[in-house]
Amino acid sequence: MLAIIGTVGVPACYGGFETLVDNLLDESEVEKNITVYCSGESYDSKIKSFKNAKLHYIPLNANGAQSIPYDIWSLCHAVFKGSDNILLLGVSGAICLPFIRLFSKVRIVTNIDGLEWKRAKWNGLIKKFLKFSEKLAVRYSDVVVADNAAIADYVKQEYRIDAEIIAYGGDHAIVKSLAASDQDYALALCRIEPENNVELILESFSKTNKTLKFIGNWDNSEFGRAMKAKYQQFENIDIVDPIYDIETLFDIRQKCSFYVHGHSAGGTNPSLVEMMHFGKAIFAFDCNYNRASTENSAQFFVNSAELVALINAPSAVENAANMKEIAERRYTWKIVKDQYFRLFK
Repeated sequence: MLAIIGTVGVPACYGGFETLVDNLLDESEVEKNITVYCSGESYDSKIKSFKNAKLHYIPLNANGAQSIPYDIWSLCHAVFKGSDNILLLGVSGAICLPFIRLFSKVRIVTNIDGLEWKRAKWNGLIKKFLKFSEKLAVRYSDVVVADNAAIADYVKQEYRIDAEIIAYGGDHAIVKSLAASDQDYALALCRIEPENNVELILESFSKTNKTLKFIGNWDNSEFGRAMKAKYQQFENIDIVDPIYDIETLFDIRQKCSFYVHGHSAGGTNPSLVEMMHFGKAIFAFDCNYNRASTENSAQFFVNSAELVALINAPSAVENAANMKEIAERRYTWKIVKDQYFRLFK
């Protein structure tokens, strides 16, 4: 029996981990006996099963301050119910793993996510807690999963543990046949946070004539609202509210000239590997995570001057072909699913 813990739940309605779980499940695989733990606060309709997995609801939010008791409650319930395997996504609840190890031999596979404690949005106390949770997760898990080679290198250096490298699939973003199309705009898509180099991207396009469609949750933070107010005055910058419909996103992605990826933290980013399947050139912020994800085959920038140069004079044909080849070789859900299920008893 496998318990999957640490997400908002399924059907996927939130982010990368939820999409991962959604794609690990299969309607035809009744014999796998999987339970997915879900946030009761996030689903008005609490269905009992999804893709032949049982759903168990915890009456807490999966994110924010309640994420720690949410994960701990889920872990303890899964052990009490006799789970043979636990897939723990993220490290918030890892503080209870030493306690679980006192009375259970359940096999625990933990995806430590993207070094959450390094993110600029957390204050010092939260960073220390997340770093401590990461340490416990690595020590008390049977297998540690890193979604990026750069994170695996960090785990090896920091804890002297070899992590399994398993990324994310992106082929679910291709919902129709691809057609060669270029409507002469660049595309960026992310959570609107400083660490995603949102301002660097906007500033760069404000110095060019190239149209940018930038999709994100602009109204969810003071930073996002400030960026929106400052840059929506530029005629070539189209500030777009979040889009969750996958067919609408498919059309927007398919018609862009190139994709700009500003993430500077977090490992393998789902929006990047999804975009790689479209065979478009990718201009990525130069950090070890993005270089590992794209096998050094994207085009990279570290400041506005370098990004402006790429926008004005892109040499994108080889870049685009490389992105699609890498995506089909490494970032499909069939590959990811096989890698995960090889880790369980």
